[in-house]
This record gives sequence, C-alpha cells and structure tokens, in this order.
Amino acid sequence: MKKYKIIIGMLILLISSVASAQNRLNKYLEIAAENNPELKARFDEYMAALEVAPQVKALPDPQVAFGYFIQPVETRVGPQQFKLSASQMFPWFGTLKAKENVAIQTAKAKYELFEESKSKLFNTVRNNYFNLYFNYKAIDITMENLDILHIFRKLAIIKVEAGLVSSLDEYRISIEINDLENQLALLKDQQHVLTTTFNNLLNVDEKSLVDVPNLLWSDDFPLNKEAALDSIIQKNHQLLGIDLQQEALQYKKEVASLMGKPSFKIGLDYTVVGKGENNMAGTDAFMFPSVGVTIPLYRNKYKAMVQEVAYLESAKANEKVDKTNMLETLFENNWKDYRDAVRRLSLYEKQLELARKSLTLLETDYSTGNKNFEEILRMERKVLKYNLELEKARADKQASVSFINYLMGK
Repeated sequence: MKKYKIIIGMLILLISSVASAQNRLNKYLEIAAENNPELKARFDEYMAALEVAPQVKALPDPQVAFGYFIQPVETRVGPQQFKLSASQMFPWFGTLKAKENVAIQTAKAKYELFEESKSKLFNTVRNNYFNLYFNYKAIDITMENLDILHIFRKLAIIKVEAGLVSSLDEYRISIEINDLENQLALLKDQQHVLTTTFNNLLNVDEKSLVDVPNLLWSDDFPLNKEAALDSIIQKNHQLLGIDLQQEALQYKKEVASLMGKPSFKIGLDYTVVGKGENNMAGTDAFMFPSVGVTIPLYRNKYKAMVQEVAYLESAKANEKVDKTNMLETLFENNWKDYRDAVRRLSLYEKQLELARKSLTLLETDYSTGNKNFEEILRMERKVLKYNLELEKARADKQASVSFINYLMGK
C-alpha cells in the first residue's frame, strides 16, 4: 500500500511538472505577443487600415470661391463689386458606402495578416523552445555519459595495472572521452546561440535565462487527420485573408460601376452690389440654387475599371486554390513527421532500456573477466545515441503538433 502511494505521488508530481512547463511556455508566448517588433508592425498596419474607412466615406471637400470685379458690372440696382460662391459635389447614390465597404474589408484582411503573423511567431517561439530543450537535454546526457566513461577508464586502469588487459583499453576510452568533451563544448556554445535567438524573438535581454523543463510533455494531437485538415481549410488565417480580399474586390467592382454614373453639384452664389448712380444703397442679390451634373462620357475608362477588378477576382480565386493545395501539402508532410515522431518515441524508449541493460551486463562481465572492451564502448555509444534520439523524438513530436496548430490558425 505504501509503495502504491509513493508511485501515485510520483505520478502526480510528474503531471504537475509537465503542466508547469506548458504554463511557462504559454507565458513566453504572451511576452512575445506583447514585445515582438514584427508583430507590432503588423498590428500598426491594421490600425492604419482602419483609418481609411472614415476618409473614403466622407463627401468631397466643398469648394468656396471669391471673385472680385476689377471693372464693376453695372446692373439696374447698382454695380456688382464681388461675388462669393460655395458648392458641394455628391457622387452617385451608394458610391461612398461601397468605398467604405472596400476599406472595411481591406482592414479585416490586414487583421488576418496580423493574426497570421502572430500564429507564425508563436510557432517559431515554440520550435525554438523545443530546440532549447533538446540541446539542454543533450548537454545533460553527454555529461552523464562522460561520467560513465570516466568510471570505465578507472576500471580499465585498474585492470591494466593488474596486468589483466593491455593499455589499449585505456587508450580507446580516452579517445571516446575526448570526442564527447569536444561535442559537449559545441553543445554549450549552441545553447548560447539558441538562448539569444529565443530572447530576441521575445524582444527581451538576450542574456535572460530561459526556463526549460527537465522533461518535455508528450501530449498527442487531439484531432484525427481529417478533422485537422478541415480545421485548416476553415480557420487558416491566410485563407481567411484571401476570402476578405475577395469580398473587398466585390465592393471595389461596385465602386467602379457606380463611378460610371453621374455626380451632382449643388451650390449657391452671393453677390455684393454697390451704390447705384443715384447714390442709393445697393441690394445684395442671392442666386440659389446652382445645380450641376458631371456626366461620365468616356465610358471605356469605367468599363476598364470594372474589367480590372474582374481579373483581380479571378486571380484571387486561383490564389486561394493554390494556397489551399500548398497548405494541404504542408499538412500531409507534417502529419507524416508527427506520426514518425510518435513511432520513434515508442521505439527509442524500448531501445534505450535494452541498451542500458546490455551495458550493465557487459560492465559486469568486464569487471569479472577479460571480455572485449570494444563491445562495452560500442554499447555505451548506443546508450548515448538512443538517449539523444528519445529526446529528439519528444521535441520533434511537439514541434509537429505546434506546426499543425499554426496551420489551424492557433
């Protein structure tokens, strides 16, 4: 019963540690979303696009004119001295609303571009985090194997001094130690590069320590293949952006058609009249209203504008088909990588266990007899390889899950 409680307690601690590691990564994603300069740039572009709608839905600026008569025009009531006029142009009904709709849909497309950049950033942050984890584990595993090799070397030295084996065993293990120490130095340099890259994504101090878990979680992807692909087609931000661009083009075609309609001008004139010949006060005269119509006579220009949008609509439709095909290809390739990582994870767990057992037996045989020392080194290399491959499979599995989530717009 006591043993059962200990096992349950260890399992709870492991689950808690995994959950804590995922929370730490989520915290880093929040920091990246708040600080990353590229993401800020995409958001500013979206905010700028929102400011277009109030501009295009407004009426053209009214025109005000002042005219002064150098030689006053004599009228029955007196000479005309100067003239004020104001006019306002009105486009065809619905033109301004259509222009506003174009701007709104374009801004929404910009927002999807922002969301795409955020999803891409999150995927990059997660991948760098998994690379940091693997490099950290590689350092830990390499140091652990160095400790094992140092123990073997001590054992070999004892047997050499006892005259049981030749110095060749000591030389062989020294070669292995030198190789691993060189590999360890490279891994430590790589850790610095990965840490700097990760912190730059978060736009924080490049020397900030990154909290990496001792054991990476190995959660499976929650959806089946068909459901994941359907989710990508429906929620991918690139495809959603193209949909919004297509809607904007529909409104743009409407604008082009409406611009071929007449526009109207309404205004008024105010004329100041001076004193007449009999020294009588002049009378200000109003001329209201003045009405004008702009008639678009050159129809080819407006037909070309409509045809231009039609070609753009066809281009966007083809672009969406191409993007859908590309995303499906990316998904299929990544799904293959995900399944491969799942298989490798199971395989290397078994292989590592067998290799460790074999190494223990070989060590015992060597200690009690004169077994081939080269076989011990060969098995030790397999222990190192399977240990590294196991951690690489863990990192690759979560990287594949991350990329699928990115394709799904998460």
